[in-house]
Amino acid sequence: MDQTCTVDQARTVADDVLDVLREAGAATVFGLPGVHNLAFFSTGPRSPLVVRHEQAATYAADGWARRTGVLGAAVVTTGPGATNALTGFGEAAAAGSPIVLVASEIPQRLRREGRLRGVLHESRDQAALFAPLAKAVFTPRTPDEAARDVRAATTLALTAPRGPVYLDVPADVLPMPAGAPMPSGAPVPSGAPVPSGAPVLAGSDALVADADLDRVADLLRDRSVVVWAGSGALDAAPEVEALATRLGALLVPSFHAHGLPGAVGVPPHEPELAELIGAADVLLAVGGDLDGMNTRNWTMPRPPRLVTVDAAAPIDPPEWTPDAALTGPVPALLDRLRDRVPPRATWTPPDLVARVRARLRDDPASADAFALVECVESVAARGAALVCDMAVAGYWVGGYARVGGPRGLAYPVGWGTLGFGLPAAIGVAATGVPTVAVVGDGGLAMGLGELATVVGERLPVTVLVVDDAGYGMLRYDQDRAGHPHAGVDLHTPDLVALAGAFGMAGTDVATIGPDLAAALIDAVASGAPHLIRVGARLLPPRTTSPRWNEG
Repeated sequence: MDQTCTVDQARTVADDVLDVLREAGAATVFGLPGVHNLAFFSTGPRSPLVVRHEQAATYAADGWARRTGVLGAAVVTTGPGATNALTGFGEAAAAGSPIVLVASEIPQRLRREGRLRGVLHESRDQAALFAPLAKAVFTPRTPDEAARDVRAATTLALTAPRGPVYLDVPADVLPMPAGAPMPSGAPVPSGAPVPSGAPVLAGSDALVADADLDRVADLLRDRSVVVWAGSGALDAAPEVEALATRLGALLVPSFHAHGLPGAVGVPPHEPELAELIGAADVLLAVGGDLDGMNTRNWTMPRPPRLVTVDAAAPIDPPEWTPDAALTGPVPALLDRLRDRVPPRATWTPPDLVARVRARLRDDPASADAFALVECVESVAARGAALVCDMAVAGYWVGGYARVGGPRGLAYPVGWGTLGFGLPAAIGVAATGVPTVAVVGDGGLAMGLGELATVVGERLPVTVLVVDDAGYGMLRYDQDRAGHPHAGVDLHTPDLVALAGAFGMAGTDVATIGPDLAAALIDAVASGAPHLIRVGARLLPPRTTSPRWNEG
């Protein structure tokens, strides 16, 4: 086996990489050691927080970025370490999460461009695996190039439109003395233009002219408006709320913007809200997320006029062509728009959310699921952050639970990555906030080893497992199609005993209701790792595609 030695230097390339990541916001870097990246784990207090699987490292970095709004970062080893991290990197791409993934490469002295020679962990082109998902890819091969590229990588990840950036450094370069940053020659990825027919009123580097803002204000004035808030609105929460209030608008958050102040507390998939959206005159979309999952693959009822406000032009052309598109600093643009429109009384019924929630609570088909939502809300109201997996329980909580403000929820609906919940909760909890991971038994099984990470790092994570002994969403799909169950019913271990084997407290709750709420409150208040298991088979909500078009 190739054993790459770490050279004892006062400051190495690995030191520099970790310092730059932390200076950009990744105060905790997540990773897993391997023979080719041990230099990252010989850095004393700089050393990454060790998880049990590289996929968990990128999920945790993503969770950190979603919670903080700044950079998340992960370091992994070569070959299988890098490929293990690829799924979490893809989820970050789908969500627009600003993370930097740093992988090692085989030693530069052994590499022959374009050739495979059987070197340990060798790939013909490791970086090419990430290119379809990455906002940018960097492959420095000297200390000076590494110093330049890691700084460019952090800048690009955080530049709108945000997204994940990949960087790999050869194993024999990481322990070398740190290089001097060189001028960056890396091109900054540019967003695709808005399609023909939509006037682009300003680029992200230009000041929007008063006349252009006046044109948008004319579109909004004296009309019923729905303000659609995407993930790009999270850093402009006060301005979004103020403009929506000024317009008397209905403020609808995407999944990623759940928890914005003043936003309606049910998803646009519910018929009462969908009808209101379609009845409006203008859809003012702030910060993107007019994507397939939020809009039912663009079949959602839509107002006749569309205005978009984004920090930068989208990388891919939008499915819906806007009548006007503003690009620039979002808070400033919203403030300038607010100054141009007269105040208007709200046109939406004040009891909309209460009526939808009462219907869901009273319907026997959804009563248990909505009771789960209310149990989880009891700890969110006390300051806990929520992380949902792609499980029926996660769909309900991710779409319907009241959360503790912007960035109070991490939900992998963009790419739909089952297994996200527990490892992403590691990243959220590493910020110091009590965290509840809402998972199913199937998704939990994909990352059981991360229970050891939670216990070993003493992270304030409560794992709520809604155990339906299988893949509940897929079981529903088969039942709905009249097909026999195949591949969807699973053997599940004694999860409370399993938690105990990891040194984690565990509680088994018989049913969803007051006992579950009490157990959640006690577990979160303890500040210690805890697993709660409750058995239930829940009807999926209308946010899932088989139910999109139900009346």
